[in-house]
Amino acid sequence: MCGRTSCHLPRDVLTRACAYQDRRGQQRLPEWRDPDKYCPSYNKSPQSNSPVLLSRLHFEKDADSSERIIAPMRWGLVPSWFKESDPSKLQFNTTNCRSDTVMEKRSFKSGSIGAADSPENWEKVWDNWRLLTMAGIFDCWEPPEGGDVLYSYTIITVDSCKGLSDIHHRMPAILDGEEAVSKWLDFGEVSTQEALKLIHPTENITFHAVSSVVNNSRNNTPECLAPVDLVVKKELRASGSSQRMLQWLATKSPKKEDSKTPQKEESDVPQWSSQFLQKSPLPTKRGTAGLLEQWLKREKEEEPVAKRPYSQ
Repeated sequence: MCGRTSCHLPRDVLTRACAYQDRRGQQRLPEWRDPDKYCPSYNKSPQSNSPVLLSRLHFEKDADSSERIIAPMRWGLVPSWFKESDPSKLQFNTTNCRSDTVMEKRSFKSGSIGAADSPENWEKVWDNWRLLTMAGIFDCWEPPEGGDVLYSYTIITVDSCKGLSDIHHRMPAILDGEEAVSKWLDFGEVSTQEALKLIHPTENITFHAVSSVVNNSRNNTPECLAPVDLVVKKELRASGSSQRMLQWLATKSPKKEDSKTPQKEESDVPQWSSQFLQKSPLPTKRGTAGLLEQWLKREKEEEPVAKRPYSQ
């Protein structure tokens, strides 16, 4: 469901944005683990590293579970029991995990996290005045032949809220507010069953459409987050074969006259040359008497010679 995220804040700004209160009510900043692995980006895709917020107790046995750590982790969980030497050979997708199966599947049985970044569903981006904290789980994988351990995570998804149902039927499980984040991370004081009650759809989000430039993970510019207007229609362009067909139709095919075409004005009618027009022998006279006089005179002129009176 969630195929892109964005976390482009500088490391010191991100640290201040993750400020919290510990169990004693003191304002604290989370400490970093492997800070050099954090790379700000406008367009993070699966298998890239993203900042993950989690309890210090995962790394230090006697630590206060309310204290927090930020650790860059690989997006796409690699379970600790995976036996291959190459994580990319994992045969199933662990970018997201469904909330209704998170406790059933063998892959998803490790500690909990809160990912501090903003998710994008390919051409959608979330927008808010604070970090968008998404619930997830992580694991630690050790290569069978030895080497550096790999921390990886997956984002938990739930049924989409009403406002997002037209975009996708699933959405990230958003931890809405500091209290929800604290309960999700503090596994030393909050049971798993209590923590799972925090996993549900929320309407407390805003979003806008973004350009398809995010589809290419190599693109890493502010354009990936810039709002776009979905109402703008793309100009349709004919393919090469279509253009040739249109050109042929314009030059070769017979043109059919439109029966609805208005008649041409008199000035557009071709004018005959005067040499083809016969002038009337007599000027036209108006009225019935004038017409009768013309007829009688024409009859007299055309009368046969035999019928004319003989004169000497």
